[in-house]
Amino acid sequence: MVKLEVNKKLLPMKAHYFLFNAGTAPVVPFMPTLVRQLGFSTVIVGTIYTVLPIVGMLVKPLFGIIADRFQRQKLLFLIFQILTAVPFFLIMFIPAIPQDSTLTFHCHNGAADLKYCPENGTSLDSCLVESITNSESNSSLLCDMECRTEPWMWETVCKSWNVSKYCDESNIPSDRLLRLTGVVPGNHINLVEDCLFFMLSEGKIDGNRVPLYCPANATDFRTSCQVQCNNEQVMGAISHSKIPDSEVTGLYQFWLLFLFLIASWAGMAVVVSVGDAICFEMLGDKPHLYGNQRLWGSIGWGTVSLFAGFLVDTFSEGKLTKDYTVVFYMTIVLIGLDMLCSSKLQHTQTHLSTNILKDVGTIFVNFRIVVFFCWCVLIGFGTALIWNFLFWHLEDLASAQEGCGHSTWIKTLEGIIMSIQTFGGELPFFFLSGWILKKIGHIHAMSLVLLGFGVRFLLYSLLTDPWWVIPIEFMNGITFGLFYATMASYASIVAPPGTEATMQGLVGAVFEGVGVSLGSLLAGNLFNRIGGSSTFRAFGIAALVLFVVHVVVQKLTDRFSGQETRPGYAAPKEALENMQDDQPIVAGGS
Repeated sequence: MVKLEVNKKLLPMKAHYFLFNAGTAPVVPFMPTLVRQLGFSTVIVGTIYTVLPIVGMLVKPLFGIIADRFQRQKLLFLIFQILTAVPFFLIMFIPAIPQDSTLTFHCHNGAADLKYCPENGTSLDSCLVESITNSESNSSLLCDMECRTEPWMWETVCKSWNVSKYCDESNIPSDRLLRLTGVVPGNHINLVEDCLFFMLSEGKIDGNRVPLYCPANATDFRTSCQVQCNNEQVMGAISHSKIPDSEVTGLYQFWLLFLFLIASWAGMAVVVSVGDAICFEMLGDKPHLYGNQRLWGSIGWGTVSLFAGFLVDTFSEGKLTKDYTVVFYMTIVLIGLDMLCSSKLQHTQTHLSTNILKDVGTIFVNFRIVVFFCWCVLIGFGTALIWNFLFWHLEDLASAQEGCGHSTWIKTLEGIIMSIQTFGGELPFFFLSGWILKKIGHIHAMSLVLLGFGVRFLLYSLLTDPWWVIPIEFMNGITFGLFYATMASYASIVAPPGTEATMQGLVGAVFEGVGVSLGSLLAGNLFNRIGGSSTFRAFGIAALVLFVVHVVVQKLTDRFSGQETRPGYAAPKEALENMQDDQPIVAGGS
């Protein structure tokens, strides 16, 4: 009979990985689409996600050094969990940026209407238009209007509309704006050549009904009006951001969002890097068990993200935009529980480096480690595209489909995607990472990850139906699960004693601060210029080219160094000699 033994000392570490990833899962994947809902463009999203990884790049090694130098890993670990949760929660209260809803008001020959045509390069949401024009509601649409006027227009209002008070020029508003409420019968909204026409039956001025009549022989009464209607769908169709990208930095909403995201990203960066360092130190001479701890993070992420997407769709029923309130509360509660579990960690830092920067610097004399850091940067480029723009791409594909039911299920699909990424991809590869790395070695694993990205991106570029993304997401095991295990274990092996947190922070900084940062900037601009499918195709081709380059470089390195890349080879010779002869580099197992 096999006796199952549980290492109780490692239970709080497993709980941390589960709860922290479960706590960030409800907000991190949805954040780019939430930012879009607030009114910001792809360029702004790409710019924000260029800066955020740079913040991670700075804080990871900085606080890694502080943690190693003053041996305060656990304290920093807990403090930065708070710094992650609170700013994320506060983002919930940021309002959308100002929207412009300017329509053309035309009154002539006994008829009056409002016309809205989208700006050049944009189009009306076909689903919104279908819902508005096919409405069976008998109630009238009421639209408050503020219209610019010419002096002669007040005479029409006075004589033809029978508003006697404007016959006296002293009663005309000083801002020269005509304020009225237009009444549009429910079945008097039409789409003509991609423009929406709202036929006005009458108007109201100061609560009094007025006929919106303009004689045929009079000057054409045409002007622009700021309009606010009592229907969310109508406002959603006719509203757009009136702030160009170049002027977004003048909005307080932008700075609140930017600062809260910076604080949360800094918190996540330190928690991840210091948490991994604590984990490897608790494992001692058994780093091969890292995958068994980290896989609990995948379980937490996959479980909660599935429910988060479903809950967002459920609470958004009948609303024009998605309601993300529930996910922010999920984040604050789950990370609060994580702090409670993390406080139970029985961790004592045993190694101390007297000159951390000097010790870390010595590893860069090895060419393979330089190639490893370049590889981390390249993987960061691809990861940025998936993290920040995959859901955006899928929502665009859903909007382009015939039928208008996509908005009711898109967040549920995104939750399913994240669950498959974790349970079907990351989880098995974290569990098997040790066996894989022992069989093929870290070098070949790096090449395999690049190949996985190339294939995955090309498949994304071929999508027309967003539901076909589901089988592609199983590749996340290679592009993230195997990648992360390779990166973390390699960094742990080559780290000089006493620099563990510094090394994890440095590797994470290069991956996110350089790779993900530059990848976000490039992806955001490409997405805006050539669209989602073409962007994924370009990244896919680039990844396949880099796969070939990486294989060739490693072969040439073997030839000139006289050292063959063999299964199990992972680190400089000196690092391997310090390991036990029978110890695997990283392994799965129980």
